[in-house]
Amino acid sequence: MAASPNAVVSQEQVLASKMLEFYADPLGFVNFIFPWAEPGTALENESGPDEWQRDFLTELGNLIKSGFPDEQAIRMAVSSGHGVGKTCLVAWIILWFMSTRPNPQIVVTANTSTQLITKTWRELAKWKGGAINGHWFVWTATQFKMKERPETWFATAVPWSESNPAAFAGTHEDHVLMIFDEASEIADIIWETAEGAMTTPGAIWLAFGNPTRNTGRFRQCWTKFREMWQVFKVDSRRAKKADRRQLDQWIEIYGITSDFVRVRILGEFPKSGSRQLIGNDIVEAAEARTIHDSEVYYRIPKILGFDVGSYGSAESVIITRKGLKMGPDIYNLKEADVDLITSWAAGIINLTASDIIFIDANGYGHAVYLKLVKLGFNVIPVYAGNRKDVREPQAYYNPRMEMWWRMREWLRTADIPYHRQLREDFIGPEYTHDMNHLMRLERKEDMGKRGLPSPDYGDALAFTFAQEVPMKEEQASISSQEETEPEVE
Repeated sequence: MAASPNAVVSQEQVLASKMLEFYADPLGFVNFIFPWAEPGTALENESGPDEWQRDFLTELGNLIKSGFPDEQAIRMAVSSGHGVGKTCLVAWIILWFMSTRPNPQIVVTANTSTQLITKTWRELAKWKGGAINGHWFVWTATQFKMKERPETWFATAVPWSESNPAAFAGTHEDHVLMIFDEASEIADIIWETAEGAMTTPGAIWLAFGNPTRNTGRFRQCWTKFREMWQVFKVDSRRAKKADRRQLDQWIEIYGITSDFVRVRILGEFPKSGSRQLIGNDIVEAAEARTIHDSEVYYRIPKILGFDVGSYGSAESVIITRKGLKMGPDIYNLKEADVDLITSWAAGIINLTASDIIFIDANGYGHAVYLKLVKLGFNVIPVYAGNRKDVREPQAYYNPRMEMWWRMREWLRTADIPYHRQLREDFIGPEYTHDMNHLMRLERKEDMGKRGLPSPDYGDALAFTFAQEVPMKEEQASISSQEETEPEVE
C-alpha cells in the first residue's frame, strides 16, 4: 500500500530537520547520509571515511563550533600524495554544505577544466546518487541545485582564468564555501581575488592538492600565510584506497628521496621547485602573441609532427610548425586502424606540403611509418622512448623529454592559435629528475591516474622538435634516420 501524501511530507520534514543537526558536524553528516556497509549497495564493503578524512571533517566541525574567532573565515588546506580520496571528500563537503545551509553560495574550481569537469564535478554526481537526500538536488554539467530553490540555492563549477578572475570575487551571501581542487596549479591572481569572498564571517575556504609547486599561494598556506590556514599532510601509503603496488613501483623507479615520490606519495612539496613542465602563463602568452612573416620566412622549412594513436584509444594528431609560428590547423583522427590512419595521414601530408615529416614510430606508429615509406613518403621515424637517440644524454632521460623541453623553450617566443585541448596538453605533464639527475617527463599512464588524458596534441607538436632542421637550401643532408629498435621505457 502506497504511503499517503501527508506521510511522504512528514518523512521529508523529518529528514530536513535531521540535516539541521549536522550544521557543525560534517563527519556526522557523511556517516549518516550514505549507506555505509549496507548489503546490496556500492558501499557494502566500506565502513566509512578513511582516517585522514575523518580527522579533516572533525577539525572542520570543531572550527565551526568555535564560533569563528575574530570574525575570520575558516581556511583549511590539504597537501597529499596520489589516490588518497581528496575528490570524494570534496563531493561530501559540497553535499553537506548544500544540505545544512539555506541559499548557500558555493564555488568550486580546479587546476584545469578537465580535472574540474571530468573528475571533481563527476565525483559529486556519483555521491549524490548514493545520498539519502540525493533526490533534493539536480546535477548539471556546471551546477548543482536544490530542486525547490534553484535560483538561489546552488553550487557552481567554475574553470579559472587569469584574464577573468571575477567569478571568485566577494559576495554578500551568509553562507559561502570556496573549494580549490588540485590547488597547487591555480594561479595566484585567483587566490588573491578569492580573498574577497572570505570577508563574510563563517565563510569556508578549502584547498586540496598534490604539492607540485614549491612556490605560489598553495605552498604559502604552509609558510607565509601559515597563521591563517589549518594545514594537513597525507601520505598515500597510509590511505586505504591508494594502490600500494603502484606506489611501490614509483618508489622503485624514482627513488624515495626524489621529488616525484615526495609529491605523488609523501604529500611533501618538491625540493627543486615546480613540477609542471609548461606553465599556464607561457601558453597564454604564446596564444596572445602575433608574429608577422619576414622576408626570409619563405626559407624556413615547414615541419610536420605526427603522433599516432593506438586503435580505439588515443587520437592520431598532425600539427605543422614553421619557425616560431605553429600552423593554424590541427588534424585529428579517432578510433582508426593502420590502413585508415595511413590513408588519412597521406592526404594531410600532401595537403600541407610539408618539407620535413617526423612520425611517432613507437608501437602502433611503426606500422603506419612503414606503410607511408612504401607509399613513397620521405618520413623520419622518431622513437620517443629510445634513450640512445637523446641529443643531450647528460640532461634528458629520453627523446620525449628532450622534445618537450625544446618545445617549452620555443613557446616562450612563439605564436600559436588557441585550441582548448592543445592548451590542456601543454600544461598537463609534469617532470622530475630521476636518480641519475636526468630530466624525465611524466609517463602517460601516470597522467591517466591523475585523471588527465594522453597529451596527443602536445606530443604531435613536440615531434617537430625531434631534430634540428636547417633552412630549405641546406636540407640536402637531411634524410631518414637509420632505423633502430626502440627501447621500451
